[in-house]
Amino acid sequence: MSDAGGRAGPRGHAHRTAAIDGLHQAAASLLEGFYGTLPPYAQLPHSLVETDFARGAKLNVDLFFEYLRRGAEPSEADTRELVELAMDRLRDGTPLADVLERYRLGAVFLWDRLRDSVGDERLLLEASPALLKYVTLVSARIATAATQRSHDPRWELLERRRGIADALLAGHDPVEWAADPVIPVADAFLVAVFRLCGSHGGTAAALRHRVEAIPGVFLRLDTGGWTALVPLATGDDGAAALAGLTARLPAHAPGRVPPYWVGVGAASARAVIPATAAEARVLAELGRCLSWREIICRRTDLHFEYTVAASDAARPGLAGLLAPLDAQPMLAETLETFVDTGFNQLATARLLMVHRNTVTYRLSRVHELTGLDPHRPADAMTLSAARLARRLESASFAP
Repeated sequence: MSDAGGRAGPRGHAHRTAAIDGLHQAAASLLEGFYGTLPPYAQLPHSLVETDFARGAKLNVDLFFEYLRRGAEPSEADTRELVELAMDRLRDGTPLADVLERYRLGAVFLWDRLRDSVGDERLLLEASPALLKYVTLVSARIATAATQRSHDPRWELLERRRGIADALLAGHDPVEWAADPVIPVADAFLVAVFRLCGSHGGTAAALRHRVEAIPGVFLRLDTGGWTALVPLATGDDGAAALAGLTARLPAHAPGRVPPYWVGVGAASARAVIPATAAEARVLAELGRCLSWREIICRRTDLHFEYTVAASDAARPGLAGLLAPLDAQPMLAETLETFVDTGFNQLATARLLMVHRNTVTYRLSRVHELTGLDPHRPADAMTLSAARLARRLESASFAP
């Protein structure tokens, strides 16, 4: 008797099993590079899906190789978690075609890498049709679940709420929902733009669920985080709604860089929501780029930073003013410290552990190289703005 790979007896079976195990390990080692090759989900925060992606990718690889070993298709119970992960993406507003495309891209990625790195051509020939069948099977189950849930009234409600959020953020009055008693739409909102830091998938999901639980809130996700429209009660200038929002946010240790930032602004009427949202995005991005120590970012706390950040045309030019210091790291550090200490030369000397005369000399060199005198108030403000502009440019500021 021969096994499926054409090798005879127990020895051939053991050889095939070992070869599949090696192929499995090779595939698992490639997963980390896979995510970086994919385009991001449209309008979904990366940190919200990264954790789910890692879990789903591992499940897929393990299930496929178990299928390859045994020849038995995964049961519906085996693929249930994969289907639920896909339903989460659909719930967030990702089109079904985009979710399914990930499976095709994943299969192509793994196959191309394995073909180039594994020498057992017989095993690869066996794995090829199995991979096609596996992807087809899982895609069909996801599509079936999506079709079934599309008739669920709760999913229709989610779609309608997303539509209202899109209309409000675009400056359109959602008149078709205005008289809907199921989804009341307030006349004024606190606009809160969330920007996430790093790969905190679990944190991001929990945070989103807290915000979604606010009565009457509308939520729209994007690649950096999301925008929440929190209804304002009559007579509320935004302070009460902000206090309610803040109370729902997870506790954060003082003095540490937060895992997210929230730019906020009050829109007293629906017509001003787009402008308020644009301002809140700038404030949230400032928090992210500057590693602001406060989670809540308000215009009143970031007036100077906001002015520089909002000057799109002038910002690159401002950042370029400090280019002459690129080859002089000690001068750049001295200027940074001088600005951070409120233009206090003695405090700068203490922090840098140098003599005050050394600071005087370095600042005079900054003057020579940039043409701006740190001791002149007007020049000092220009240097401060240039330093901020450079930090924003290097941090990929993108409101």
